[in-house]
Parts: sequence; C-alpha cells; structure tokens
Amino acid sequence: MTLTNDVTSPAPPGERNADELLVSGPPALNVPGVRETIRGRTRAKGTKLVVLDDDPTGSQSVQQVPVLTRWEEDDVKWAFSQPSDVFFVLTNTRSLDESETAALLRDVLTTLDVVASQLGQGYAVLSRSDSTLRGHFPLETDVIAGFAADHGHPYDAVMITPAYLEAGRVTTGDVHYARSGDLFVPVGSTDYAADATFGFRGSNLRDYVEEKTAGRVKAEDVVSLTIEDIRLGGPSRVAEILTACHDETPVIVNAVLEADLEVVALGALNAEEAGTAILYRTGPSFVPVRAGLVRRPPVTHGQIFGGRNRPGHGLVVVGSHVDLTGRQLERLLELPGMIRVELDVPGVLDAARRDAILNDTAQVLMEALRGSDVVLVTSRNRVTGKTASSSLAIARQVSASLVALVKRVRAQSDVSWVIAKGGITSSDVATAGLGVRRANVLGQLFPGVVSVWITENSEGQGHDEGLPYVVFAGNVGDDTSLAEAVSILRGDRDA
Repeated sequence: MTLTNDVTSPAPPGERNADELLVSGPPALNVPGVRETIRGRTRAKGTKLVVLDDDPTGSQSVQQVPVLTRWEEDDVKWAFSQPSDVFFVLTNTRSLDESETAALLRDVLTTLDVVASQLGQGYAVLSRSDSTLRGHFPLETDVIAGFAADHGHPYDAVMITPAYLEAGRVTTGDVHYARSGDLFVPVGSTDYAADATFGFRGSNLRDYVEEKTAGRVKAEDVVSLTIEDIRLGGPSRVAEILTACHDETPVIVNAVLEADLEVVALGALNAEEAGTAILYRTGPSFVPVRAGLVRRPPVTHGQIFGGRNRPGHGLVVVGSHVDLTGRQLERLLELPGMIRVELDVPGVLDAARRDAILNDTAQVLMEALRGSDVVLVTSRNRVTGKTASSSLAIARQVSASLVALVKRVRAQSDVSWVIAKGGITSSDVATAGLGVRRANVLGQLFPGVVSVWITENSEGQGHDEGLPYVVFAGNVGDDTSLAEAVSILRGDRDA
C-alpha cells in the first residue's frame, strides 16, 4: 500500500460502532521495549519533560510524578530535583480569560527558563489540555511558541494529540471521537462541544484547527499522521513527516490504541534528534508515552494511607455539570453515611445574599462532617451568561464560593481525604481551598483515570500534609465510578 497524507476533508462524520472502529485499519505496530527506549534516550539527553496542565485532570495518566500548583523559583527547583523524568505545572488556564492565560504562561515559562539555566538543566514543554477539545487553543501554543522563538528556539511543528484512550477519546481519519456506550460519537456532536466558554463545531481536527484559528491556518494546510502512516510506516514514517514541517506546522495525530501513540512518540523523538523542534498539544494519554512511563495498576486503600489512619471524615466537592457527573452523583448518594450539602448558586451570584448563604452553608457543612462523609455540591440548574466571558466569570464566582467553604472546613475540621469533581473545581480546591503548593501523583483509582495526589506541603494547618487528594474529571468514568472512589477511600473495598 502506498503511504499518503491525504489533505481532503471528508463529509461531516457520523457515529461509529465501537467494536468496528477499534479493529479497523491495518494491524497495530507493536515496538518491543519502546517505552524503555524512549525513557533511556530522554535521560541520555538530560532533558526533563515539563507538562503545563490547564487543569489538574491531566495527571490521571501518570504515577510517581511531581505536581506544582505554584511556580516560584524554589518550587521549580524542587520539581527539577525530583527523580522523575517529568513533572506537571498546574496552570489552570481553563478557568482564565485570554489575557490572563497569556500573562500566566509567560510567567511560568520565564521562571522555568531562569531555573533551568541556573541548574544547567535541559527541558521540553508539553501543553496538556482537554481530550474533548475544550481550552485555550491556539492561544496557549501561540504563547509557548512565541516565547521559544523570542529565545532563539522556534518550533517547526505543533503536534495535536487529544487522545485519551482510557476514557474512550480516539482519533481516526482525522476525526476525534468520544465513546458513549457501544458507539463512538464525533466530539463536535457531544455536549462538550456546546461548552459555554470553549464551544466548537468541528469533529475533524483539520476543520477544528481552521475554526479555532479563525482561518489563520486553513484545513488543507494541516498535516496528518494517519493510522496507515503510523502502523505501516512506523517511527521512520512519523519522523519523515515531522522533519518536513516548518514554521509551527499543525500536525494531527490519529490514535486508537496505545501502540499508535508509542510509535508516534518514538518517531517524534527521532525527528527531534534530527533537529526538528516539536511543540506538543495533547490529551492525557500521550504524556506517559512521551515520558517513557510504564503503566502501573490502580492504587489501593492501603497504598493511599500507608497503614495510617487520618482523623476526620471525607469530603467530596462537586462542581462539574456534565451529564455524566449528574448520574455519578445520584449513585454516590445511594451509599450509606453520605450527606449532601448544596450550595445555592443563584444565591452566591447575588452579592447582597452571598455572605449569608456562605455562612449558613458552612455551618451545615461542618456539622455534617462531624458525623459522616459529606458531598458539597453546587445546585444542579446550571447558570450561564450571555457570552463566553460572562459564563466564565460565573463559573469563577461559583468556584470561589466552593473554595471559601473548603477553607473554612480546613481551618476548623479534620478531613481524612478530599475528592474534587470537575477540572476548575479540582484546581481551585487544591490551590486556594487547601493551600497545596506541591504534591506527588501516587497513581490512579481506576485504570488510566482519577488521580490520587499526596500533598507534599501545604500552607497553614499541618494536618493537610500528606492529605490524599483525588482529582476526578467531570467527563470520565461510568455511573458508579464516584461511588466506587469513595468506597476505596473508606476502605469498604479496594481498587
């Protein structure tokens, strides 16, 4: 078969049978020892992979990896000093507007560059974002690429790899899909595409790039690493395509299986060693592959707590509003000994009523925590604004209210563990609610999803040190996953 790189966009895609899609195309190419090879070559170069994560959920594909929520020079030095070949910097830019995002990224990049120069440490930047295409694209890659160019290191290719295989997010024929039961649904047809802030239309990633760049990059100018390129051509074909790129050429990565990502990562490494500069914009699955991390089994209750009991009860904070979260919440509340405390969203959006509502909710929350595990949940009728920016402002005010409640709990109550549901929620609860600056990703509660952080240090009360903090994305798992996560943390069942 002739290897081609067809630039013709197909007709709007439809749903596909999951079993059919997963076995379509040429057989997967499995490269023996590929992750060990990638890790060894990366270490030989003395390069650390720095993942700029636009919300905390990107860490749900890695284990034994440091996470920073702040980036003062001492924090970055600590991260560079850890034995891991990769670390995450939680930027939480998905909760920010465009100007704030650009300023924050430049600040992070400046600190990274200063510290790396001081230490003589090489590093590569990976921009981690949502596997359902929500986020500041192309703004984030533009800022990173601009910073690199200003420092004499322009990028040749911007590799777009949104796959999150464990959660059913795959790309084939340049179309990105999200699994729903026995079907793969084009992502532009899902409720994720209707996001009030980051909505989009295109499921074909060529069209998505043209749409999000407002026509600056045309669909026909986007390069594709096809399934045929990857499985028939292998790493050499991937490297051939990448080395032909220049001036930040967008490159779509098709991937249905981990083996596809492994071939791409090895080919990308070959291209980099040949002098091609690649900026990665990815979903969660590519991160451990590019870092050469070997998959580990889910963590257990015993591993999380290390045989030690922590005082207090557990707290679940739910801010996500996607349909899946609603179903998971229903199943969670079927567990015995779980009390629901609701935050009145319309009330906290009313400045005249906000303080009174927060005071009343805090009292109910702390009283409930004295005797049981508690789920703090925003009222389920979602409130949005007339524009993307006003919707984002509403989301930030709601998140600030959740944070204020968590801070009061932290100051006055013992908490054994915390689960935060939703990307913005999990970031704000960690940084502003619990005061976490540094943490280590212990692992996941389920294969490839739902990370457990162990806090490295926190501001304020000492009982937050070593706190198990569970980062639970709004769009992963099945209907029972949130209840199962609580059961594992309680010790009612193991992973």
